[in-house]
Amino acid sequence: MTEATQIRVLPARAVWLGALFVAEMIVIILAFQVLSQIECRQTVIEGACRALRGLALGVMCVGFLLGIYLWARPEARQGFADICCNRPGGPTARLVHGLGFAVILAPLAVVAPADMNAVFHLVFPVLGLGALLAAFGGLFWLAEPRAWRDWLRGRARSLLALFGLAAVLPGLVVLLGPLWYQQVLTDITFIAVVVLLSLFSDRVTADPTVHVIGADDFLVMVADSCSGIEGFVLITVFLALFAALFRDTLRLKRFWLMIWPLALAASWVFNVLRITALILIGAHLSPGLAVNGFHSFAGWLMFSTLAIGVLVVVSRSTFVMRDPAARSRSDAVSLAGDDVVGRIVPFIVFALSGLIVQAFLPAPALGYPLQVAMMLGALWWARATVRRYLAWPGSLSVGVGALVGVIWVMTAPATAAPDPALAALGGGALALWAALRILGTVTLAPMIEELFFRGYIQARLDRGSVASRVVAVLVSAGLFALLHGRWIEAGLAGVGFSLIYMRKGRLADAIAAHVVANAVIAGVALWQGDWSLI
Repeated sequence: MTEATQIRVLPARAVWLGALFVAEMIVIILAFQVLSQIECRQTVIEGACRALRGLALGVMCVGFLLGIYLWARPEARQGFADICCNRPGGPTARLVHGLGFAVILAPLAVVAPADMNAVFHLVFPVLGLGALLAAFGGLFWLAEPRAWRDWLRGRARSLLALFGLAAVLPGLVVLLGPLWYQQVLTDITFIAVVVLLSLFSDRVTADPTVHVIGADDFLVMVADSCSGIEGFVLITVFLALFAALFRDTLRLKRFWLMIWPLALAASWVFNVLRITALILIGAHLSPGLAVNGFHSFAGWLMFSTLAIGVLVVVSRSTFVMRDPAARSRSDAVSLAGDDVVGRIVPFIVFALSGLIVQAFLPAPALGYPLQVAMMLGALWWARATVRRYLAWPGSLSVGVGALVGVIWVMTAPATAAPDPALAALGGGALALWAALRILGTVTLAPMIEELFFRGYIQARLDRGSVASRVVAVLVSAGLFALLHGRWIEAGLAGVGFSLIYMRKGRLADAIAAHVVANAVIAGVALWQGDWSLI
């Protein structure tokens, strides 16, 4: 047996344990979403409830993204196979994992399904404890702690980035959803489900004005989110990660111009089949199971599995891969040192930080110090990439930044009422908060945003021709505008930063212009005490 054959697949032990963990996850999801029917909006800790649900989705995403990483890194895959086969965990790890699984299910034995929402704040700590025990027990059942330490050496930052992407992915789906919402997509999905349902039922109800559809006496509403938006975002993220890891051997134009649209089309077809199946289940088997199915993890699992299937086909195609036999690359360059990843990951962490404070804090403004810490950590992690783009900026970038800042301040709406949470802070606490707010606004956020919008988005679209440059500016500035509340002003600012970057091809100029603009705005905000400006 050759070395290539030895590392082609994972050991049977890892596969069986992985299958066991997936089965346990399915049992837990069915138990709490179908049997007890927990509805986060009906609990007194809605944010924590949604976070726990997001954690389950994150675990699922970790599995898929880790699979892509091992697929692309032969040395990491070989090392993983070695520790699973040669350094497995002992009986204590198995016991801890089993205990954790039992603790998670324990509330079902003492709390009636109808009472679960009312007492969920008491159940939540139990679920959290069980999840920790099950996770660490399962991890150390797969391999002993020292084996994981040895395997992570040199790979910790790369895997941390993948885990961060998995953690932010559920929120990223929500954040990017509006970019995909199109009424025509919802309408087409509605029509397709009606046609498909008519093949299985003679009593199909359809009201296109409100998108209500059903079979027999079971009716549902096809909302915008049911049009397949989640699938589009998930598949795009998986394909983007694959393209980044395999870009040296991937025919990128064919991949993005042909494979990506086909994958989106396949995702839409699968979604139509899913909606049709759930309506038929509701009409003939269980309405409760069907209703929960629309909001369960089944859709995520289906879309993620579809994405992996597409990537498997792509990896074996000479039409898309230049040399499929040599597509895998070594771990010589970690993800932290990868230039493309270094321009993308800090922005993902930045977006995640905003989602965290919005979801978990009753006063999101007070969470900005946490956002600063996460931004600093992301930039430090990608410091090799940051160093490549730092340089002394030109004087024109300072002028452009000052102009953008002045326009932003002059066109600002009327001064908003002070945030009660900030007003309640003492003098020292408020000063510290203001210092961190200015630090993040003036230095960290501009660097992260320019690395992504100009350094990655615009640079990827700019092919040198006039048409491609116009598209690159409009797309990067448009996406930049969507991130900010004032779309017109933010769009014009994005165009200014794009043009100053394009002038000499130096990202440092765009970063400097953005820093100066935010410094002007932050200075006025500090002077007026109106933090809504930034």
